[in-house]
Amino acid sequence: MDEVTPLLQRRSTSSESKIRNSGLYLAAFAAVLGNFNSGYSLVYPSPVLPNFQSPDADPRLRMNTEQAAWFGSIYSLGAAAGGLGAILLNDMIGRKLSIMMSALPSTLGYMLMGGAINLYMLQVGRFLTGVAAGMTAASIPVYVSEISHHKVRGALGSCPQITAVVGALALYALGLVVPWRWLAVAGEVPAVLMVVLLAFMPSSPRRLLSLGRQQHAERVLRWLRGNQYDVQTELLAIQHSIDTQPKITWSQLGTPSYYKPILISVGMRFLQQMTGITPILVYLEPIFKKSNVPLPPRYDAAIVGLVRLGSIAVAAFLMDKAGRKALLYTSSMLMFLSSLTLTMVSHTTPCPPGPAPPNHTALDYTSHNDYGSTFMSNAQTAGSILPIICTVVFIFGYALGWGPITWLLMSEVLPLAARGKASGVCVTVSWLTAFGLTHGFTHLVDTYGLYAPYLLFTVVCVVSLLFNAVCIPETRKRSLEEIENYFRTGRTFTIKQSS
Repeated sequence: MDEVTPLLQRRSTSSESKIRNSGLYLAAFAAVLGNFNSGYSLVYPSPVLPNFQSPDADPRLRMNTEQAAWFGSIYSLGAAAGGLGAILLNDMIGRKLSIMMSALPSTLGYMLMGGAINLYMLQVGRFLTGVAAGMTAASIPVYVSEISHHKVRGALGSCPQITAVVGALALYALGLVVPWRWLAVAGEVPAVLMVVLLAFMPSSPRRLLSLGRQQHAERVLRWLRGNQYDVQTELLAIQHSIDTQPKITWSQLGTPSYYKPILISVGMRFLQQMTGITPILVYLEPIFKKSNVPLPPRYDAAIVGLVRLGSIAVAAFLMDKAGRKALLYTSSMLMFLSSLTLTMVSHTTPCPPGPAPPNHTALDYTSHNDYGSTFMSNAQTAGSILPIICTVVFIFGYALGWGPITWLLMSEVLPLAARGKASGVCVTVSWLTAFGLTHGFTHLVDTYGLYAPYLLFTVVCVVSLLFNAVCIPETRKRSLEEIENYFRTGRTFTIKQSS
């Protein structure tokens, strides 16, 4: 076997130069349309809630604080349910069909919201779009990774998150000109397009081989790689991975090599949500409205969406250059500084004017007041811009580290034998945390103002900084064997680094 392996590697290397990725890119594009829809539906309340909370709103659809909190947060509850369901569906019907099935609750949810005549229809529709988001979050990354080869797996692996950000930006942009009902109608378009395109795309070769359909898997792999590609080497590697996949037992979960990476992954997903990213994105326009920013809140939201898209591109460029921990440190510090500034800005107390200085003529006093008024006006203008600047810095910091790197680290540190169920637990914890935080955000703001949630996010950023320093290992340029050895032997990398 040792003599055959170099031969297979040489055959694989020679055939890689003949790969054609057109079919692969088309299949990946069809799949990540589901992420576009998820990003779109996540931030749907941002431009919509002001309509439901205004005095001119339809009495049947007008929302109080509790109803608005449920409308913003019930999406995360649906996503948790959809993620758990997708774990079962991925094994029962495969990744491709699971992604296609997510279009059903998505389309039905948008139909209910677009034609809503009461609050019940709005809340149920919002929940169903969350179910679709949870299904796609658990299925699309797996499908994309299974159809990709190693040269483009990293680039295509970042596409789901980038596409979700583009979807959110599209919602913010459409919210500038499109009424809220038509925003819901527009949300159906990417879901329907995804189903139509995926109907012509293949299942993953790994799925087909696990079902014993070798000839079908060979045809699919040749379509994904091109006719000049030597598919046999990759098919053998996939089949070997399937045949040697170990079965984990409950007793094994008590060993450090299993429970440590699982706890670290759960902790990362929990802290990622506790930084406040979901409620900030969901309530972006209402937040800017309460902050008295000079620009209309809907334009500020579009600016933040653009910055979020650019920051993810920067993170993708720096991911393998700066290291995971360095980016997480930078991310935590940027979020801490911005949330601390937002806390102070939102907790300012106006001071009463002092007595006029003595021995001033009326002309001098008037001139002094003019200068003072001008200074105060400039200070107020600068202060009103601060929430926009700090929010942009917060989003940039999140997208630089705690946004994408937690997903990457989870895929790197989780043991392969427990990856399916453990990742499902991590995603469920993430969405349940997002639900609790998003629901409580509205009540905190209504009771204490923006100061209270911003103070909470500031404290969480400090905790995340310490968690990164103490618990998270640096996995850059480390093989999977080295990472597993790190947890098995007690925080040491003893295997020679792979090139």
